[in-house]
Amino acid sequence: MQYPKVSILIPFKNTAHFLSECLDSIQHQNYSNWEVLAIDDHSSDTSLDLLKSYAKKDSRIRVFANNGAGIIPALRLAYSKSTGHFVTRMDSDDIMKPERLQLMAMSLLEKGKGHVAVGQVKYFSDQGISDGYAKYEKWLNQLTKEGANYTEIYKECVIPSPCWMVSREDFEACGAFEPNRYPEDYDLTFRFYEKGLKVIPCNHILHLWRDYDSRTSRTHEHYAQNYFLDIKLHYFLRLDYDIDRPLVIWGAGFKGKAIAKNLLEQGIAFVWLCDNPKKIGKKIYGKELVHFKALEGLQNPQSIVTVANEAAQKEIRSFFLSLDQQPMLDYFFFC
Repeated sequence: MQYPKVSILIPFKNTAHFLSECLDSIQHQNYSNWEVLAIDDHSSDTSLDLLKSYAKKDSRIRVFANNGAGIIPALRLAYSKSTGHFVTRMDSDDIMKPERLQLMAMSLLEKGKGHVAVGQVKYFSDQGISDGYAKYEKWLNQLTKEGANYTEIYKECVIPSPCWMVSREDFEACGAFEPNRYPEDYDLTFRFYEKGLKVIPCNHILHLWRDYDSRTSRTHEHYAQNYFLDIKLHYFLRLDYDIDRPLVIWGAGFKGKAIAKNLLEQGIAFVWLCDNPKKIGKKIYGKELVHFKALEGLQNPQSIVTVANEAAQKEIRSFFLSLDQQPMLDYFFFC
């Protein structure tokens, strides 16, 4: 039986040091019906020569030069050259576990249209993994294990950018790589959510995610905190905000201020809550902060929570519970 072809889209730039491990891990997959569409984003090292050498030996690997600049144009070009029934993405500095393509493709064949296959991930680094990345890995894998990724979509990107797979039909229904919105992986995740693609639970580590100081997600401005906040608010207002309900912002730190300023610029009314005695009653951007107990006097409010402290988050969740309010309906954690 011939299983469907999987198109693997790989933008690359100056990752010669890691490319062989990446490509070897693809060639060692248990699932053999795949193609690689690798796009050189103006590398200045030996990445392009290395990839061409692999392409000469394996006709399933094809290499092209980015006709624009950056990840989104590279991904668009890769997708335009692809022919597979299933589509997935890979980072040129990472490693696939041997069973990744097989498990994901089989999951999609079993579940059918309207699903996205994901896998658990494991960070690795020559320098060791920070507590932040360790917590993110644990949090993300727990969501993936249960297929509950969308339940915390406003906190962080809940689908790992190099470890998803969808059918071409579903991918195009979600807009593929058409939007120019960064971070592009988070934007795509929100569009999977918007179109109702169901996440298939997975209990297997399928992707080894390399961390190092010069990785794009660490260094490029497109992955700065303000971009993440902008994309969260953009999709919240588009997908989950009810214009007929009072909107509430919790917290007046960096994130709370950024969201409040954005809402004010858009002319969207909101109540700004705080539990800091030094800030209650004060005005920021001309908007007065009030005690969080004011929530009890609002009729059917929706809350955006920007408080990052874990202990405070637990207290806030308990407060919502006491008011019989539900996550992803009445309140949304943005951190």
